[in-house]
Amino acid sequence: MARSGLAPAARVAHWADVALRPGRDGANPDNKGTLADETAERAALDLGLTVTQVRADWDTARLAGLVEVHGGTARPGWRLRAWDRDDSAVLRGWVALFDAWSLAFPEPTDHEPSAVAEVVSAMPQVLSFLQLSAGPVPVDQLLDLLQQRVTELRTERCEIPYGPQPVPALSPPAQPEPADAPLSPLLDWALRALASVGALTYGDGQATLTPLGNWAVWVKLEQICVAAQSPAGNIEQAAEDMLRGCAQLRPNAARAEYRAWLAARTVGSAVTELLGAARGEDALLRGLAFEALRVVGAPAEPDVRSVADEPTLRPYALLWLAEHDGIDPEDAHEVLTREEATWLWVDTAAAVADHGEAPMLVRHLESAVQPTIPMLLDEVRAVGHPRTVQVLVALAAAHPDPALAKAVRRAAFQVHTGGS
Repeated sequence: MARSGLAPAARVAHWADVALRPGRDGANPDNKGTLADETAERAALDLGLTVTQVRADWDTARLAGLVEVHGGTARPGWRLRAWDRDDSAVLRGWVALFDAWSLAFPEPTDHEPSAVAEVVSAMPQVLSFLQLSAGPVPVDQLLDLLQQRVTELRTERCEIPYGPQPVPALSPPAQPEPADAPLSPLLDWALRALASVGALTYGDGQATLTPLGNWAVWVKLEQICVAAQSPAGNIEQAAEDMLRGCAQLRPNAARAEYRAWLAARTVGSAVTELLGAARGEDALLRGLAFEALRVVGAPAEPDVRSVADEPTLRPYALLWLAEHDGIDPEDAHEVLTREEATWLWVDTAAAVADHGEAPMLVRHLESAVQPTIPMLLDEVRAVGHPRTVQVLVALAAAHPDPALAKAVRRAAFQVHTGGS
């Protein structure tokens, strides 16, 4: 259903991806990613559409993330790249369109912007009522609910002025205007807008959520519940502090915490924060950040791919991308070169040395790709990880075999002095 609803937008976006290349005139003069007149006419001719249809489908593509605008230039989004192979990308695109319903249909021009904003803020409750009703709901009933919610919003915003107030002059009481009169056309606009994105059907004095709209509202309610039930209470923390708070949690509990933290943020800002935490000096946070990015899933792909050339993040990014592409996590390490795998081994050992117990560091030896300790030490010395000396010293102190501990200390000394 989401795929069929977005198909016209995807068609225009695919056309633009093929027909418009860097250096050609594809963006508009106002630097907002709108199609230029000449480009819209060309698309209409090539696709057998009207210019109005092309512009409407292009706007839908932008709202759904099939097209992304960067600095006034439009380019294909990750959802368009994944269109043919990933149903979840299509579904996320529709959810993005659903979230932007108030932009998908022209808002009334004869109402105050504040009134429009109040209706937009109140519509989640209306949608929740439609979801709970599980069938057609008369518009009059929705109008009553909208009026109640708008009244609540106005009450919540009420500010009591400080200091002495002038005594109002006596005057005949004003006759109240009908409260629903200004909201009726705004509700009509909101329902038409939601119908235009496929969230509901609207007509004959009633509205009904579509199966897709019902699912979207359910997901939004679930996200709110998850965010409200954060097991460790890290929702308001920055990414680094949240990850530290999850360090001692079991995997399932940590994933629940990641989901709660992500639900309270936009995907873009969350991914940026997580990658920022991964770039720090704490190797434990680096690993946890990419675990959280696994919870984000496909929307994080462009950003993860963009950091794959950063030496510190490269092994983690390559493993993440391999798993994202469907490789079994147990086999994902095969995408790493021997050098990358060794670097990752040292980085993980640094996390264990900083936050774990000595036996864990000794057991970490078993995960090395090298078949012998001398080979491991040779390649660890060569890989150039900034924590190599500290890792080797900690390993030497923890290992119960005196001969092996001595060899590890010698390797640490050689790295420290630059010897061989």
